[in-house]
Amino acid sequence: MTSSGTKEQIGRVTRAFLSMKKYNRAELTKAYEGRERTMSTQHANKRKLVLNAFMSIDGIMQAPGGPEEDPMGDFSHGGWSVNYWDEMTMNIMNEALSEPFELLLGRRTYEIFAAHWPFVKNDPEKLNQMAADRLNSARKYVVSKTLSRADWTNSVLIKGDVARAIEKLKNQDGPEIQVHGSSNLIQTLLQSNLVDECRLWIFPVVLGRGKRLFGDGAHAGAWKLADSKTSTSGVLITTYTPAGEIQRGSAALEVPTEAELARRKKMRDEEKHV
Repeated sequence: MTSSGTKEQIGRVTRAFLSMKKYNRAELTKAYEGRERTMSTQHANKRKLVLNAFMSIDGIMQAPGGPEEDPMGDFSHGGWSVNYWDEMTMNIMNEALSEPFELLLGRRTYEIFAAHWPFVKNDPEKLNQMAADRLNSARKYVVSKTLSRADWTNSVLIKGDVARAIEKLKNQDGPEIQVHGSSNLIQTLLQSNLVDECRLWIFPVVLGRGKRLFGDGAHAGAWKLADSKTSTSGVLITTYTPAGEIQRGSAALEVPTEAELARRKKMRDEEKHV
């Protein structure tokens, strides 16, 4: 049986096929199978794996919380997100913390969190104290090749085949699994198609360099915007879900001009000398 949502998406692919002369049968089949595969994987798992990330306009997610959070690679812009918090962002974070979750963290993010949140006690800022209480009590899965122990309350080490271990976690009963920070781990999750949802807060800054959310080698695919809000400070608060393979089309002329053919040849020649 095909769900109504799946039928609607297949219908969009079919309409695209009918409207684009250059959309061939192989591309249509690939788009259809990609969507079916993504949806069947999501429905097969008992719980979602969600990426939560603060990022700049140019895709940098390194050290949003402070200068000493992660200065690796001589990154000098740490703390770039702090001054954009307003009442709306605080309320959304409060709602998010009110829902049950477990954490999946890379080693460096685990060490950042473990050196901070257990020591937040009686904070007059209610949201900070709520975050501390929820993060300290949540089950935490820590992916590391070097740690021999994880002492933060309710922490469990994951070693060996990371993708297989996380797939098993997704098929267990429990709340959604959230990834915070953990830029290196995120690359593994994306390449293994383990991500069910991205909750991205896009801040109105350009950082130029640093650790990126989508690094080289990220799995190519389409994403659907499921929700979007804008704070008074200009932060885009978005939710994206996987939408299968990229649907390609072309705005080029069916018969390329001589000038276009010459341009393509010039590009190929230039690439040989790069």
